[in-house]
Amino acid sequence: MTLLTRPLGTSGLQITQVGFGAWAIGGGGWAYGWGSQDDADSIAAIKHAVASGINWVDTAAIYGLGHSEEVVGQALRDIPAAERPYVFTKGGMIPDRSQPFREPQRNLRPGSIRNEVEASLRRLGVECIDLYQFHWPDAIGTPIEESWGEMSRLIGEGKVRAGGVSNFDVGLLRRAERVRHVDSLQPPFSLIHRQSAADVIPWSAAHGTGVIVYSPMQSGILTDGFSRERVEQMAADDWRRRNVEFQEPALSRNLALRDALRPVAVRHDVSIAAAAVAWTLSWPGVSGAIVGARYPQQVDGWIGAGNLTLQAADLDEIAGALERTQAGSGPTHAAGVDAGLKTWLEHGLDPSSLEGAIARMVLPANRR
Repeated sequence: MTLLTRPLGTSGLQITQVGFGAWAIGGGGWAYGWGSQDDADSIAAIKHAVASGINWVDTAAIYGLGHSEEVVGQALRDIPAAERPYVFTKGGMIPDRSQPFREPQRNLRPGSIRNEVEASLRRLGVECIDLYQFHWPDAIGTPIEESWGEMSRLIGEGKVRAGGVSNFDVGLLRRAERVRHVDSLQPPFSLIHRQSAADVIPWSAAHGTGVIVYSPMQSGILTDGFSRERVEQMAADDWRRRNVEFQEPALSRNLALRDALRPVAVRHDVSIAAAAVAWTLSWPGVSGAIVGARYPQQVDGWIGAGNLTLQAADLDEIAGALERTQAGSGPTHAAGVDAGLKTWLEHGLDPSSLEGAIARMVLPANRR
């Protein structure tokens, strides 16, 4: 299967609209695990995704405390070199292995970053990481200028091809950009968590920074078969049990939104999950969406988003559903954001101020 591709900013990487997310395949036994997971199923899911046309896999050192990277590495060894996907990973989350359920330390000290990159290279079994990303902002007082300077050095040494960040706000993006271009941003973005569309996504579009969004199906809520019963059946160590979106009153609103997507999905002959992912891809500046799977058949459930372009009528219908259900928060329609971005650029104004300008002047009716 051939999937649509988009450039990842100015990095030189051309990526499929959807990529394989390897969070869940890290398994359970740590603070943000998804419960137990069979490695054979995980490897089969990765190989099936690549055979289906996906050309990038996103993982992180913290997923399963390194286990996700090891599983991705095993899968890569089974795939012919010419067919291997790009490998994206993340670092900067340091666990206490003696207490794996404790919150990891957010550490972006240069020496720690370098050690993590070396460890990720070993686990993945590669000589160069195609995209290395800071998973979260530093929480121990390290200036981003020092951290991003180390990223620049790692790229210069050939250990990393492109450098990105995840969960950064516009202020941190601006500071990093002064040191070296930020090749990509990975923000949370879905029909439920829409806030990134008001600030960091427009900033990225204005600066040539690619955007790969995570949790576009809201960790499973926006899928065809999700239900309250599924929540009750989750493993005791599944982090979603503690998440507000999986609890009332938010859960009822979220499921109502999921049901409202069904007519759009039927029109395009895709799953609800694929329609939800395609919505994130409709936003100006978004390069791709990270979508997870624990089994090959789950890939089949959302792969349709890889070739789906929602039409204006679809987006209007979805915006109406967001207003009716009151699910989530943030902008409901890309048109206003895109118009606001173009207005700023046409007048030569500072795009780094987009987060406030768009929220105050462009989208008063679309934010809650």
